[in-house]
Amino acid sequence: MNKMTPAKARELRDAGGQRPRPGVFMPQPGTQKHRGLRFASSAQAAEALALLGGLDNLAVEPGHAPEHISIWYDLNDYTLAGIADALARQGFQLDHSLYARFTRALIAFCEETQLRNLHGPQRLIKKSQDIYFKAWTHHPHGDHDDTPPELRQDK
Repeated sequence: MNKMTPAKARELRDAGGQRPRPGVFMPQPGTQKHRGLRFASSAQAAEALALLGGLDNLAVEPGHAPEHISIWYDLNDYTLAGIADALARQGFQLDHSLYARFTRALIAFCEETQLRNLHGPQRLIKKSQDIYFKAWTHHPHGDHDDTPPELRQDK
C-alpha cells in the first residue's frame, strides 16, 4: 500500500473538482454559503427549484438525489432559516428527520452568530485601556475612607 504524502493528498483533493454533498455539514468561512435542502417528495423539490431559481443572488440546482436541491447564496442576502421559513409558508414540506432538523438548527445558529459578528460594533483595543483608566480614577481605591477617624475606631 502506498503511503499518503501531502502532495498526493492535494492531488486527490484537486483532481475531483467535486462540490461537497448537500446535507453534509461542512464549515464554510466567509459569507458565501453552499447548503442543501431535502424535501418530503421529489415533486416538491422540482417546484422549489423553479421557485428559488427566480431569486436574485441565489444559485439553485438539483441535488444528488431527486428530493434534494443545492443552493448557493451570500449571507448578507439570505440565510438558510429564512429560505426554509419562506418555503414552509408557501406550503413546501422539508425533511423532518432528527438529523435534518438538527443540521438546520446548527446552521441557523452559526449563520446568526456570523451575521451578528459581521454587523456588530468593533471592539477598540487601544481605547479600552483608556476607558478602564478613567473609570479607575473616578472610583475610590486603596486605603481611602471618607468616614471620620473617630467613627472608625472601636470604643
